[in-house]
Amino acid sequence: MSELTTVARPYARAAFNYAVEQGAIENWHEMLAFAAEVAVQEDVNRFLQSAAHRDKTTEVFIGVCGEQLNEKGQNLIKVMASNDRLSALPEVARLFAELRAEYDKEVTVEVTSATELSAAEQANISAALEKRLARKVKLNCSVDPSAIGGLLVEAGDLVIDGTLRSKLARLANTLQS
Repeated sequence: MSELTTVARPYARAAFNYAVEQGAIENWHEMLAFAAEVAVQEDVNRFLQSAAHRDKTTEVFIGVCGEQLNEKGQNLIKVMASNDRLSALPEVARLFAELRAEYDKEVTVEVTSATELSAAEQANISAALEKRLARKVKLNCSVDPSAIGGLLVEAGDLVIDGTLRSKLARLANTLQS
């Protein structure tokens, strides 16, 4: 996975820098997301891996994507195909999305709770995190009954584990030592 990230990073950065320069970040985000979806389709992926079709790869891939790619998007596909990197498209799209979030000063926060959070609770959590992280916050909420109570908040490298499960585990660990 890290090798794929290393391969994809220069393409994502180049596409992002061009998109910023042209004021077309949303358009590029959509193009890359679409191309990444095409690349992960089983038949297309098998075709991309086939050594017998290397000379037709670019033509077929651009044909499948159709009008979803503008001229510059097609050029990116051509460059990636000529370097045998089309399989890295999903990672390019993911890295592009990260660069966009950083540029827009946004962060996606994973919030896990024991029960469903109400809209008011989500708004309070979002406001508190926006203040702490100095960024716009997008919450992805999920429910895990094994948390017993409290919240697990993950925003990039920041992890705040306030679940009762983890507090009980720490208490048990302390009592055993």
